[in-house]
Amino acid sequence: MVVRVFVAGGSGVVGRHLVSQLVARGHQVTASTTSSAKLGRLQEQGAEAVLMDGLDAAAVGEAVARAHPDAIVNEMTALSEAHAGKPNMRRPERYFAITGRLRSDGTDHLLAAAEATGVSHMVAQSGALFNLTRQGGPVKTEQDPLEVPVGMKEISHLEEVVVKAGGAVLRYGTLYGPGTSDDQARFVRKRMFPLVGGGAGQLSFVHVEDAATATVLAIEERARGVFNIVDDEPATAREWLPYMAECMGARPPRRVPAWVARLLAGEMVVAMMTEGHGFSNSKAKAVLGWELRYPSWRQGFRHEYA
Repeated sequence: MVVRVFVAGGSGVVGRHLVSQLVARGHQVTASTTSSAKLGRLQEQGAEAVLMDGLDAAAVGEAVARAHPDAIVNEMTALSEAHAGKPNMRRPERYFAITGRLRSDGTDHLLAAAEATGVSHMVAQSGALFNLTRQGGPVKTEQDPLEVPVGMKEISHLEEVVVKAGGAVLRYGTLYGPGTSDDQARFVRKRMFPLVGGGAGQLSFVHVEDAATATVLAIEERARGVFNIVDDEPATAREWLPYMAECMGARPPRRVPAWVARLLAGEMVVAMMTEGHGFSNSKAKAVLGWELRYPSWRQGFRHEYA
């Protein structure tokens, strides 16, 4: 069945891959962007392209009403240098400030537009970068509490209101692949991304194409509830970081004590590298029928960075 989909943030990291996959599967897509320079690219992908500020309630309502969609997808973030400035994990509350507003106010605007136009299903991007909670097992499921770093607290609001509205929340893992991690890759090549402490903190990765595929399935299946969209293998920093460097042909990362990293990079980076927990994807695979092109970051890193 053809679905009319409104993708808010269609020119973003996940959005651009999602638009391509939706069009390829025969769906009718309207995609928003905040940049007039990106309208042509969305049109070339086969979408109806619109300019929209996700923090402007009236603009969101008008764009959704014109598109008359069956489903709305919230992929809005503001993590590019043009929106957030250069990444600064010492002050995550500043770096994630606009993204936080898009997850709170922007989500509320989209839900209001959905109610006004009779759209009954929403899918929204959340995050499963790493979980700081000590409750539950070492790998977290959707049933475990989600404790996120400072600067990302608006995720809780997004998840609550979207689930209450009968929609699906997709907790993307740490994204890699085209357009996702250029800064990180550059730092790893230059040995400017050190291993902190013992490197026991876990991340859950997902290739951006696999994240988009899961999103398509959530739309088509009219999924409800929260899903961890991650690969099969949570990875400690002492595993994934040297392997990434090896795939790039770079020298192994330096090691620094946690107290040094805390001074240079901030608490969020130290927590990620030393305390974080990964996520299980069992629910997404069982409920959505999701099959990953890259079941492990090991395969994906080799493909992307070799």
